Amino acid sequence: MALAPGLLLAACSTIPPPKARQPAQAQGARPQQPAQPVQRWQALPARADGAVVPGGRRHVVKRGETGIAIANAYKVPWGRIAAANGLDRESVLQVGQALFVPIGSNSPPKMAQAGTRPKPAAPAAGFELELDDLITGSAPARAGPAPARQGPRPVQPAAQAAVPALAWPVDGRVILSRHGPKAGGRVNDGVNIKTIRGAAVRAAAGGEVIYVGDAISGFGLMMLVRHPGGTVTAYAHLEDALAERGDRVERGQPIARAGSSGNVTEPQLHFQLRQGHRTLDPLPYLPR
Repeated sequence: MALAPGLLLAACSTIPPPKARQPAQAQGARPQQPAQPVQRWQALPARADGAVVPGGRRHVVKRGETGIAIANAYKVPWGRIAAANGLDRESVLQVGQALFVPIGSNSPPKMAQAGTRPKPAAPAAGFELELDDLITGSAPARAGPAPARQGPRPVQPAAQAAVPALAWPVDGRVILSRHGPKAGGRVNDGVNIKTIRGAAVRAAAGGEVIYVGDAISGFGLMMLVRHPGGTVTAYAHLEDALAERGDRVERGQPIARAGSSGNVTEPQLHFQLRQGHRTLDPLPYLPR
C-alpha cells in the first residue's frame, strides 16, 4: 500500500515542449523506451527573500519557482499560501507575481548567501508535502504579465465534475490493497493492482500530464494526469515514465512501465482517482 513517509521539496526550472503523441500499443505489449529520458521534477530551492509586510511577507515570484518551493522556503503550507492569495486548483504562478505569505512572525527566514549555487532543498522542519500539493503547486512559474493579487476568497462548495469514462490502467485485475482505512490507522487513497515488472501502464482517460517525479518517496516514481473537469488520476510505483509534464495523452495510451519503486517489494501499480481534495474509490468507475 502506498503511503507518503518521505518528502523532497522544491522547484522545476523549465517547461519542456510538448512531445508528439504516441499511438496506443496492443494489450500485453511492452511499451517502447522513449528516445530521451523523461525529465523528472527537479528539486531546487526558492529563496525566502520577501519583504516584511503586516502579517507575513510579500514574495515576488521568480523564474522557475514553484508554489511548493516557495512554501518550503517560508515553512508555510502551500495550501495556506494559495488560500491567502485566492489561487484555485487551476492557477499557475506568473513570474513577477506578488504573493502574500502569511507567517506568525515577521522575522525573516534564514536565506542562502548571494552568489551561491542552488542545491537540492531538504524539507523544512515540520513541513510536509502531500500529493495534493503536487497537483496545485508543482508547476514552475510562467513568464507573462503578473496578475493582481486577489486576496482570500470565501470558501464555496466546489461543483463536482463528472468522472470521465475510465479504462483499466494495467492489464491485471488482482487487487493487492483496496481504497480506504487499513490496520494501524493507515489509509489507502487509491488501489494497488498486481502486475508484472515492465508492463504497460496506460492513461485511464484522456488528459494532460501535470507531474512526473519521485518527490514523495513512498510512492516512488509517480505520474499525475489531469482530465477535463479537473479530475486527476495518479499512477505510482513506476519503473519508467514514457510521457512527461505537459504532454497530452489519450485514453489507453501507454504512459509508463510498471515497477516496484517506493515502499513496495513486488511489482504493482498504485492508482488513485481524485476530485478536488477528495479521493474516490476507483473500482466502481472502472469497467467490470
